[in-house]
Amino acid sequence: MGSLTEWPQIGTELILPRSELRAGGSAGNTARLMRQLPQPTRLISAVGSDELGPWLAQQFTGLELSLQVCPGATTLSVGLMHACSERNFFTTEGHLARLSAAHVHEQLRQGGAVPAGSVALFCAPFLLPGLMPDYAGLLSAAASQGYAVALDTGWPAEGWTDAVRRDVDTWLPLCDHLLLNELEICSMAGTQDLDQAMQRLLPRLKPGATLVAKVGPRGARAWQAGEWAAHAVVPAEVFDTIGAGDAFNAGYLGARLTGASLEASLAAGCRVARTVLTHFPRSSLPAEALSNCLAPEPA
Repeated sequence: MGSLTEWPQIGTELILPRSELRAGGSAGNTARLMRQLPQPTRLISAVGSDELGPWLAQQFTGLELSLQVCPGATTLSVGLMHACSERNFFTTEGHLARLSAAHVHEQLRQGGAVPAGSVALFCAPFLLPGLMPDYAGLLSAAASQGYAVALDTGWPAEGWTDAVRRDVDTWLPLCDHLLLNELEICSMAGTQDLDQAMQRLLPRLKPGATLVAKVGPRGARAWQAGEWAAHAVVPAEVFDTIGAGDAFNAGYLGARLTGASLEASLAAGCRVARTVLTHFPRSSLPAEALSNCLAPEPA
């Protein structure tokens, strides 16, 4: 919903000019875009047992789904957009708090033979308390099944405390692709300098892994095995930036799955994000809008 020009006084009501009800969640956003690219995609997640649960599941028609039905309400998130392009989220715990590590382990085992080159993207662990105690075990299980492991941590509600950093440090050596925004990288590394932050994180990843920095309207940057790449984006007028990082993930990973270079994959991620973010409501995005996003840019 938006746009807010100022934070309202408690007890008052505002009429906002724009809104859209849509399926969300980091993994869900990326999976739905993978369906449009198109790339074969399987989603392991959950829904609530209330009336919104079946509606949410229906939004992922066309994907291979492994959804745990968790007792209780479906998680809801309200995104409030500000006129300055910043945003606030108000999110209930709901079913995401009940997604179990046992379900994810079981679904990873039942997935059958993993095609060569497949990637397992793990998203937003800090919103999934049922997974946190065994998160390193889940990443290891995916790797043992033959997946390259990609991770987008999102932002911890308590901030980047020492305890959070210690948890994440156990995950980094298991990652083939670490996909974070600039603030997350700098906060994790304990410095406001992005280049310095990336240099601090790289040794913590497995050899040959890729560290990607999503830098908003400036595009994306990445390091892999001593190779540096960057892609700048063409400025665009955007109202709704929700899911920008998830859209980038879809384009970047989709391109990597086709064998694209690091630089070409950054470009594909930025193209997908730009295509998605310049449409509001998102339901107005044409079905064919993403069809060429993975194609190499003309020389």
